[in-house]
Amino acid sequence: MQVVLFNFEDEHDVTGDSSSNRIMEQQEVIPLIELIDIRKSYGNSVEAVKNISLTVQKGEIFGIIGHSGAGKSTLLRCVNLLERPTFGSVKVGDVELTKLSTNQLQKERRRIGMIFQHFNLLSMATVRDNIAFPLELAKMPRAAIKQRVDELLQLVGLVQHADKYPAQLSGGQKQRVGIARALANNPDVLLCDEATSALDPQTTNAILSLLMDINAKLGITILLITHEMHVIRSICDRVAVIDGGEIVEMGDVVDVFLKPQHSITMDFVSQIADSFDPRELIGTRDGRLVKINYVGEITYEPLLFNAVKSTAVQFTILQGTVSRMKNTPYGQLVIEFIGADTEIDKVLDELRGKGLEAGDLK
Repeated sequence: MQVVLFNFEDEHDVTGDSSSNRIMEQQEVIPLIELIDIRKSYGNSVEAVKNISLTVQKGEIFGIIGHSGAGKSTLLRCVNLLERPTFGSVKVGDVELTKLSTNQLQKERRRIGMIFQHFNLLSMATVRDNIAFPLELAKMPRAAIKQRVDELLQLVGLVQHADKYPAQLSGGQKQRVGIARALANNPDVLLCDEATSALDPQTTNAILSLLMDINAKLGITILLITHEMHVIRSICDRVAVIDGGEIVEMGDVVDVFLKPQHSITMDFVSQIADSFDPRELIGTRDGRLVKINYVGEITYEPLLFNAVKSTAVQFTILQGTVSRMKNTPYGQLVIEFIGADTEIDKVLDELRGKGLEAGDLK
């Protein structure tokens, strides 16, 4: 049996305890954010959001991805009515926000924290005072404010920076202040508006890890927008792909990533996929090209070796990825099998019987 490794990539991403996913799967599914037929127009000619409906479940991390101008920021700001929809329904919990008075809406917004791309910190206030600001607006007692701010400084890892000013902080530290401030009023929902796009890759991973930790510890629901597929793959449970103000694809991140249906989705997946397209090899190789997808703990089992070892089939790994999506391990392989079709079919049947997806590359 010939085994040749070619262009195999072992990726490493933000990871966590896989038990958190199993716990979430066992919990009752409770809708927390419901957007129904949302439209947002500017004047008579610009329709930024067109008939979008989606539901975000309590405790999940839901991502919305799209290119610049796709409408994702407008849609996110419709959730807390910073942008009031031209038409449609916005519910957070059991409350229909579009029907509230100004005072009622202001009160409900305390349940919805928001993190901004460019931090939006008070430049003349210390880290501690920036975090305390929304609590002061809510007229919380001074002792309670101090206790809450101390808790948040510990949560986001800024205890040693409490008395610094924003100009003395790195970009990642500023975003941690923004996260702490957004959590000050114990919100049910955290909205993230391109929260990592101004950060370098290492800092981005640290912030994503913090958001995932907050989601696990506090059970807070996170709705984020981004143009980076790496962000979606690293921490999101489900994703909606938006283009031209409309959702073109939506589903579990694993399904959307491994089996993208829309060209826009394929474009985003290509951001973190190998730039080499194995289909270029069709017509230049003697063997049979097969693509294999596998998800879950079977990712780490020697299923391919076991399926082939009792046959005369030889194989070459032309392309491969082993990584994780949030807490879910997955793998993708492009294999060239050399041998009789009947024996190759036997290998593929055995792989499918173990729960893998395997099919000829076309």
